[in-house]
Amino acid sequence: MCIDALDECMAEYRGKLLDSLEQIMRKSSTARVFLAGRLHIQDEVEKHFSRRVAAVSIVPTKGDIIRFLREKLKEDITPDAMDKSLEEDIVKSIPEAVSKM
Repeated sequence: MCIDALDECMAEYRGKLLDSLEQIMRKSSTARVFLAGRLHIQDEVEKHFSRRVAAVSIVPTKGDIIRFLREKLKEDITPDAMDKSLEEDIVKSIPEAVSKM
């Protein structure tokens, strides 16, 4: 099973969901669960699954962010609203802001 954006699930429901997944895992020797979410829920997940958790952090590189931004800018439905200067400012400032997080 794969559940994405677990951190966006309301906390009151997230606990119930994790309890249910833990029960499934306990009853099945072949069940596997892949959970994706932001780092702040890792402790909560580990409490529900005890030592059966392997955490992997995925962090985008500056190049990844720039490629993503350029692709999104290509999809702009009002391309005349942006000039090259604004586009370059976006592509420069957003990756720098993300790297400071």
